[in-house]
Amino acid sequence: MLHESPELAVNLSDVRKRYGRTIHALRGVSICVRRGEIFGLLGPNGAGKSTLVKIMMTIVRPESALGEVLGRAVGDPDALARIGYLPEHHRFPTYLTGRQIVEFSGAMSRVDRPTRKRRASELLDRVGMGAWKDRPLGSYSKGMRQRTGLAAALVNDPQLVVLDEPTDGVDPVGRREIRDLLVGFRDEGRTVLLNSHLLSEIETVCSRVAIMVQGRMVAQGTIDELTASSRRYEIIVEGPPPPWGSDHASVQAIPAGHLLAAGVAQASTRLIFLGLDAQGAQPILDRLRAESRTVVAVQTVRESLEDLFMRAVTDPDTGLIYRPGAAT
Repeated sequence: MLHESPELAVNLSDVRKRYGRTIHALRGVSICVRRGEIFGLLGPNGAGKSTLVKIMMTIVRPESALGEVLGRAVGDPDALARIGYLPEHHRFPTYLTGRQIVEFSGAMSRVDRPTRKRRASELLDRVGMGAWKDRPLGSYSKGMRQRTGLAAALVNDPQLVVLDEPTDGVDPVGRREIRDLLVGFRDEGRTVLLNSHLLSEIETVCSRVAIMVQGRMVAQGTIDELTASSRRYEIIVEGPPPPWGSDHASVQAIPAGHLLAAGVAQASTRLIFLGLDAQGAQPILDRLRAESRTVVAVQTVRESLEDLFMRAVTDPDTGLIYRPGAAT
């Protein structure tokens, strides 16, 4: 049995869910989300992400689920009252106004009447819906409905905010504003569990991520940890590859196109240092300078989150490591 950890908002293991005899939605999933962080949950459609979230919110009953959410057993009423939840496909009556929707959500979360009325107005202003708060939902665009749903998820002043595709249907400006809101939630000490298909969004705001494939957790950790094996240094130099032969077995030299120098196009070479850190690359830079080679650029390169995601999805056994991340 897992013990309560003051550092963890979500600490679950062996979460299993099966539909019928053949559909295994979750196959022993474990997840650790630290307090005060934005945590990204990734995976293709059907990976089990929404099922995991719904089990946390007691919408779906699991076959098994060990551990705690906010220090309490899954489904504990006190813990649920401290969670804000925005489902992917939320539905409210279209005749209700934005203010009524947020106040209704507050009532469902046991927020007293004066508090929920005050917070409804404050939160709608915060998500950019102040001018529309007394208009019916039927007059809202999809992005406006997402903003209103986000306000509703915050009305109970939650410690943990669980958001399932919060920027779905939101334009680029709105996505940027919602990202800024998520960072604001984190700065207030809240924990955010973000389920999104927008990898650039996850990479921008999340301190750690988890990748699910076919009901299993195949990777979990910071993006730097999960892409460590792909990290390399690259140097672009003018001219052809240096004739070093086997002197530097860790260096790959490939053409880098042409550079314009003094009005003349000159060939350039990209040198890729595999398995070297900055200190290990210094002798190579020194040798290039000693040979009077012009160094045009030096950069650190690693996989993007999209590269990492595609590697995990297309081949879950490519070396991605499950990292429990508990208090380390």
